[in-house]
Amino acid sequence: MRTLVELVVGGVMVVLAGCNGTEVPVAASAPESVVAREAELQIFGQGIGRVRCPPDMPAGLDPPAEATLAAAFPARGVQIYVCAAPAAGGAPAWTLKAPHAILFEGFETAVIHFAGPSWQALDGSLVTGARIGSAPSPDPASIPWLLLQAATNVGPGLFADTTWIQRLETSGGVAPNTGCDDAHLGAQTLSPYRADYFFYHTAAAGQHVRQCAAKSK
Repeated sequence: MRTLVELVVGGVMVVLAGCNGTEVPVAASAPESVVAREAELQIFGQGIGRVRCPPDMPAGLDPPAEATLAAAFPARGVQIYVCAAPAAGGAPAWTLKAPHAILFEGFETAVIHFAGPSWQALDGSLVTGARIGSAPSPDPASIPWLLLQAATNVGPGLFADTTWIQRLETSGGVAPNTGCDDAHLGAQTLSPYRADYFFYHTAAAGQHVRQCAAKSK
């Protein structure tokens, strides 16, 4: 039976609908380490946005078993593409240059997302990720869903101990089908998109692990 669990993480209401096919344990009172972590995340304000774990998570995007959800934010932004000729020759094509997006806590800016790919919180902490897994979006007109592993962490704060990142529930962001040819080399275009980002860190001993993961077979 699917269990619906709602929790506020970083001022964001996260709904975990038993995505791994098992009941999510809910403690009567959160461990001290969890309480401290959630209090720390409140630095971004009290606004509440809703971020959902997709009910049908694709295989290959699960974080490791020891990773637990630390924060989740909805995002709006653009994918920046440049018209470039492939290094091996061939027709010019739109090539991803960088993302640029705002991750929100309610109606307030919480995180800036930019080239790297990197995410920087308002407290100055920054994490850069490396793609580990990818799955097509259920919407063919949207960019893929991703699993990334943290490659670098800079500064104390929200992203100081981030280990894994998911980009889920994407909408839009794909490159145009036209407009890139020999006459437009170097041209840039912006493709608006939306997505939900989930940030994980390593669970403390005895801490309940919360994940957005594929159902067990």
